Amino acid sequence: MAPLSVGLVGYGFSGSTFHAPVLSAVDTLSLAAVVTSQGDKVTADWPGTRVYDDIQTLLADSTIDLVVITSPNTLHYTHARAALEADKHVVVEKPFTITSREADELIELAERQGLVLSVYHNRRWDNDFLTIRKIITSDLLGRVHDYEAHFDRYRLEVRDRWRERDLPGSGNLYDLGSHLIDQALVLFGSPQTVFADLRKQRPGAHSVDSFYLLLGYEQCRVVLCAGMLIRAQGPRFQLHGDRGSFVKYGIDPQEEALRQGGRPGEPGWGMDGPETYGILTTEVAGLSMETRIPTEIGNYQSYYRGISEAICHGRPSPVKASEARDTIRVLELAEESQRRGQRTDW
Repeated sequence: MAPLSVGLVGYGFSGSTFHAPVLSAVDTLSLAAVVTSQGDKVTADWPGTRVYDDIQTLLADSTIDLVVITSPNTLHYTHARAALEADKHVVVEKPFTITSREADELIELAERQGLVLSVYHNRRWDNDFLTIRKIITSDLLGRVHDYEAHFDRYRLEVRDRWRERDLPGSGNLYDLGSHLIDQALVLFGSPQTVFADLRKQRPGAHSVDSFYLLLGYEQCRVVLCAGMLIRAQGPRFQLHGDRGSFVKYGIDPQEEALRQGGRPGEPGWGMDGPETYGILTTEVAGLSMETRIPTEIGNYQSYYRGISEAICHGRPSPVKASEARDTIRVLELAEESQRRGQRTDW
């Protein structure tokens, strides 16, 4: 069977770093065309790939099976809708849409057309998150009552780019917050309440660059944080249960490897060194025991392998559009909480 033909909309940081190299590592997918104004860069990176000036030309290409949307957030809904109406399967870069209403409309359209619609929540395949999922499902911590995740950086400069302008869906909440919320929903489901403290901390910031989210569950408290002025970073994840705790420092290496031109499948891909293994603390016979837990291997290409199987064999999508819609709903509730200065109900 010939590989699925993929058309990529956008060749900025996301398209060139997180999508083209990752999907090209899956032998059942083929990057056939890119919509971009940076044609020379595409040709240098992917010789033989067609370059189109606009999305309409791509959608008119009958050979394209799957369209990957990596345009600015404000265009996700419009571009995804156009691709579905052109009878193409669709992957949308996170965040899915600006509003949950837009997400619902796309979900309904995809179901009516009988097409696969998914969102690229690649951080489900971070090595640290895969490790946490394994620890929780193995019941090593017992009932988890506290979960805290951070995505901190130190970037004092406010860049002149759409991600940091005063636009709908811009800022750190929709960027990094989408990742952290999606991971929390995978582990614990929809929260009962959402509380948010959203800030513009850096001088000259036009959009939210620091956030604190508190997701309330019946038996668990989930704290999600990100900031751009964190020079000395603490733990990436902290989990505490009635049988023990797990603390993990460091961040999955796949993003940095992709930034440096690496490709999935290379030796050591997605692997941690022992110095960054997380520590599991439990009690055995009245004695506190600390155990370093080897980190699972990160694997972003698993997402696109799952997309191929969903399209070709009718298997479940690796990220359901309805799950990504719920992430958008939490973002909406966070903004409502900020406006009202109180917790909001799911």
